[in-house]
Amino acid sequence: MLRIALIDILFFLLPFLAYAAYMVWVKGSAPATVMNGAPVYWLLAVGFALLFGVTATLVQFSGGARDGTYHPSVLENGAIKPGGID
Repeated sequence: MLRIALIDILFFLLPFLAYAAYMVWVKGSAPATVMNGAPVYWLLAVGFALLFGVTATLVQFSGGARDGTYHPSVLENGAIKPGGID
């Protein structure tokens, strides 16, 4: 779950990081003033679009078989036997 949350945060922040890198390297802006006058609404829109697109892709293409039987993890002889979908 943490992996998915970190991926979502990364893809949401990616447009902001790309804009900041562009302003520092190409325009020569000081790092403290990079976001002054930034197109925040466009960056938010692109960030949310990436966030929803990546989340939809992860939901669609990750996980187990949809028609299988789920078996939860069990404790056997003091060891945890991982569960799964058959």
